[in-house]
Amino acid sequence: MLDQIVNLVIRPPRAEYAVQTDLVGPLFALRGRQYRRHDLQLVNNRGHVLECSHYLPAHIPPNQKLPCVIYCHGNSGCRADASEAVFVLLPSNITVFALDFSGSGMSQGDYVTLGRFEMEDLTTVVDHLRVEGSVSLIGLWGRSMGAVTSLMYAAKDLSIAGMVLDSPFSNLPNLILELVDTFKIKLPKFTVKMLVYYLRNLIKKKVPDFDINDLDAVAVAKTSFIPVLFGHASGDTFILPHHSQQIHEAYAGDKNLITFAGDHNSHRPNFFYDSASIFFHNVLQPPPIEDEPPALYSHIPGSLPLGFDRSREGPAGAAAAGGGGGGAAAAAAVSAAVPAGAVSREGSGTAAAPSMADLNHQHTSYQRPPPVAQPADGLLSSEDLARLMAEFGASMPAGEESTHGLEDDFDEDEMLQQAIALSLLDLQEHEDGGSGTNVASEGVSR
Repeated sequence: MLDQIVNLVIRPPRAEYAVQTDLVGPLFALRGRQYRRHDLQLVNNRGHVLECSHYLPAHIPPNQKLPCVIYCHGNSGCRADASEAVFVLLPSNITVFALDFSGSGMSQGDYVTLGRFEMEDLTTVVDHLRVEGSVSLIGLWGRSMGAVTSLMYAAKDLSIAGMVLDSPFSNLPNLILELVDTFKIKLPKFTVKMLVYYLRNLIKKKVPDFDINDLDAVAVAKTSFIPVLFGHASGDTFILPHHSQQIHEAYAGDKNLITFAGDHNSHRPNFFYDSASIFFHNVLQPPPIEDEPPALYSHIPGSLPLGFDRSREGPAGAAAAGGGGGGAAAAAAVSAAVPAGAVSREGSGTAAAPSMADLNHQHTSYQRPPPVAQPADGLLSSEDLARLMAEFGASMPAGEESTHGLEDDFDEDEMLQQAIALSLLDLQEHEDGGSGTNVASEGVSR
């Protein structure tokens, strides 16, 4: 059972897809213009081969550089997820680069690290684009794990022009506490927090140099100044909306937060895509689209846009942060997240931002895997709970032999200090009227 919880972090379901049927292209047409998908492989600093795709116009004028947005997928995702960015950004003359992070999709690697090593993969991609010399400004579009990866990378690379961050988590240990609660384990908070502390050591043993405590998006946000547009579904039960709210509140730079109806994996409403298009159009300032031959590839199967399910739209439950509801208010509010003096979407010398009404709809066989593998009824059986308690109880410090079976660097004094601190916290919450029996109901993001 402990391995099952650890795998929620480092080995979630791995996306399976077919290049020929689940990726857009290799040749396709959109709004009368020809585009192509260029597949390539990059090698990260750990020697893992990363499978990548660059979506760009089939014809680019000589010596012209186009801005590029790198799409960063979630923990159970892959580069096929980038279709949402492809059809939003290409009509604005913005290219899209997608990759399978190490441990995801078709790339090499056994584990995901929710941003820790994915940042290094992102460094590999950015370095490639800059050495290749075909792009101008670079932006980042991240979803879930990819959103945290983008935020943490951009804090170290100030040349990033802007970011769209969809459903990031604020702090990984707190997220794990919430994920433990999804298994309906009724334990005192003190016990659950000690369990998470032990899980931290198990994860470090499986993936050296990966400390879950290092993934603190709120701390990073306090010193980040790159323009950012946050988005989060109000019905997300995997990463609760308060995570984006906390990052947004702490973020030091130009920012905006949009909430909308849906869950963690649902299609985003069109007004969110409109807002993302306007945002990137302003911060990347793409060149105008020159006249070119009529599209030749519209007859090719798989050449039309996919993944935009209008049955999921509607103004109900959708609102821009700070008040207002509906796409118009959200799209207008995004202007607050661009630098002063940025060229507007109607400004001269820039490509016109696309309308979502121009996008056709087509499904593929690819579906995002669910982020959490749970028992069929959503609850742990009494046998599972007994086994979990037995595993955890055997590892709790009870004397000099309590650290047997843990890695050599396990610090029992640190464990005791944390136990005392957590006990005092539980006592204070009890005095304040908290029951201390359910992690989610008490709030874990302290």
